[in-house]
Amino acid sequence: MTEVLDTDYDNRIIRVQTGRTNISVTGAVEEDGFFYAPDPSSQLACAIAGNIAMNSGGAHCLKYGVTTNNLLGVTMVLMDGTVVEIGGAHLDNAGYDLLGLICGSEGQLGVVTEATLRILRKPEGARPVLIGYDSNEVAGQCVSDIIKAGVLPVAIEFMDRPCIRATEAFAHAGYPDCEALLIVEVEGSDAEIDAQLGVISQIARKHNPVELRESRSAEESARIWLGRKSAFGAMGQINDYMCLDGTIPVSALPRVLRRIGEMSKDYGLDVGNVFHAGDGNMHPLILFNANTPGDLEKCEAFGADILKLCVEVGGCLTGEHGVGIEKRDLMGTQFSDEDMVVQMRVKDVFDPDWLLNPAKVFPLSASESHRAAQSEVAA
Repeated sequence: MTEVLDTDYDNRIIRVQTGRTNISVTGAVEEDGFFYAPDPSSQLACAIAGNIAMNSGGAHCLKYGVTTNNLLGVTMVLMDGTVVEIGGAHLDNAGYDLLGLICGSEGQLGVVTEATLRILRKPEGARPVLIGYDSNEVAGQCVSDIIKAGVLPVAIEFMDRPCIRATEAFAHAGYPDCEALLIVEVEGSDAEIDAQLGVISQIARKHNPVELRESRSAEESARIWLGRKSAFGAMGQINDYMCLDGTIPVSALPRVLRRIGEMSKDYGLDVGNVFHAGDGNMHPLILFNANTPGDLEKCEAFGADILKLCVEVGGCLTGEHGVGIEKRDLMGTQFSDEDMVVQMRVKDVFDPDWLLNPAKVFPLSASESHRAAQSEVAA
């Protein structure tokens, strides 16, 4: 399930079997000057099938969008064995947006075996700038100001002190000693890059950065990104952690970061923040000791409070990791009972016996009540 089935450079599409890894899609076309935009941190290992199931994003999703913005069509096997083709080698489809329904459905509707993906021309160049601050809130405000200024970087990544320290010990990327770090990357011609970084640097200086370092070589750019790409592995070297995936409006970043810091003190558990700041897709890493009785339960309660906060400020429970089992009992925080009934009715159409990923996404009480009601109607 890892083959490239077709490549069409004129129409900028590639069709692959969905067992193929994310990064190998770009690997199949990069010699011809193209790339596949979504780039989750797990791209060395994650498969396109999983990316579609979770609507995965990545560092560069700010400019290019997440999986749903780069997915043109799928071949999907339904629970009764029927093979259906949805979408295809074109940018839009008539009728219902079934492709949008499938992308992010967490394997609840069918098994996707092939995918038609959008590929793009490589930009002329790209260059990151590294910005350090003495406060998470100030770094969050800088992100908000960059977005408000109308500049569209290809990526804005955020790391706080716990992540910076762990990453430095692990990858030796040369990060400054500060409370919060931003990596902002822009792309285009040299003139475009200079103009964009000029605006970004001007905004950054208004917030009194500890360090403002613009990459001057491909090697320096690689080192800047090495730290960010290594963050999750680096944190795993120092402690057990639970990774969350709430998404918030960018304007709410300062408030949410401040509140997470307050909750961290209340719960007595440290938090490392590393996330895609440009689109508000947060990944707080709550540190705990799995061998300490009660620590896991305290960590789960802390995580639930963070996700509730994300919904409270106008965000949602998940950006790309999905609901699964971990967040199913929080679905009522974001959706009303009527909302969830409608979602479950959609599953009824594709999987009437609820055999695909049962007991996931929906609270058990809600799904069991719904299925009981459907059985009564059928009888």
